Amino acid sequence: MIQWDEGGQIHSAKWHSENGIAPHQKIQVADDTLTADIAYRLACEGTAMLYKGDFQNARQLLQALVRRVDKPSKKSTRSDRVAKEKTKTPLDAFNLHRLAQSQRARILGMVLIPINADHSISLRRAPDVARACLEVYGEKAEPYVISLRELLGVISAHEWRKKGVPVLARDDEEIRIHPHYGVFSPIRGEYIELVLKAPLPIALKQNSIAFDVGVGTGVLSVVLAIREIKKIIATDQDDRAIACAQDNIDRLRLNEQIEIQKTNLFPTAKAALIVCNPPWLPARPSSSLEHAVYDLDSQMLRGFLSKLKDHLLPGGEGWLILSDLAEHLGLRSRGELLSWFDAAGLKVIARLDTKPQHQKVFDKTDALHAARSKEVTSLWRLVTK
Repeated sequence: MIQWDEGGQIHSAKWHSENGIAPHQKIQVADDTLTADIAYRLACEGTAMLYKGDFQNARQLLQALVRRVDKPSKKSTRSDRVAKEKTKTPLDAFNLHRLAQSQRARILGMVLIPINADHSISLRRAPDVARACLEVYGEKAEPYVISLRELLGVISAHEWRKKGVPVLARDDEEIRIHPHYGVFSPIRGEYIELVLKAPLPIALKQNSIAFDVGVGTGVLSVVLAIREIKKIIATDQDDRAIACAQDNIDRLRLNEQIEIQKTNLFPTAKAALIVCNPPWLPARPSSSLEHAVYDLDSQMLRGFLSKLKDHLLPGGEGWLILSDLAEHLGLRSRGELLSWFDAAGLKVIARLDTKPQHQKVFDKTDALHAARSKEVTSLWRLVTK
């Protein structure tokens, strides 16, 4: 619960944060008279602002905070230059970048919006967000408060869920994958192309069964089905990922080929092909969506490799899809990865590489540009020794 003073009376409401942010202790009511400079000062001091004015003005206020956060003062700029001079390694740059992102998220999360129990918003010029909020939060029995930044993310996710993401599936044929909130969207298509191009194991001719470990949106399971593998068992532990994948499988009418199981990594059976696209960076995730990118101590990657041998049919292959960005950031070495292959009783029979083409690769102002510009995404074809 959160509490605030309004007109000399103490009010309270249920607090909700998908990222697990603790309820704010200092809250003041804000309206259209609040200036961006004062709002920025309050946010930096740790005071959250419960907005009771015009909704569109609240959005403009948040945009003004974004400009102030992303354009530091001259004093901050000098400090940044000094810090940059002291930054001697890519790992230092990565840690500073994550710290800056955390501070940015904290400040931008200080504008709060009250939501009614039916997911409606009583503010002037507020959009209809009931369907979007219902998809993420489910039924609510009482009013609640969330950050405006989170709400905008919920609205954006709802739009992506409606229209879907175009994915090249076969011979210039596009399908649409519909990501749900909190499930990583397949907007980076290069890894999908690798799965389309890699030669299928001969073992599939005798046993046409594959596993998709960590199903996410279900995009790789769909690609395997399009490649005419008769049975795909997809696994995940996240309820949102499972619901999202099932939605996409239903839309594409692939239920007879693809089965989803809620389990950690592998089903109990064995397969001729096992595909895994684990989180690429060994660091602690700070939000639900970041679990698709960050994996503390490479737990999923190491777990997949250590048990892969036990789940492969004779002549079967494991396809590990992995970016080498972690290597360029100093988070993991190539030698370390190869040693994990060896310790798991695996050997590499081939590797397919591709260069990412997303916007950050070419953005020289990005804090991690030096590492991103060298990034290569690979599909490692692994077999038992």
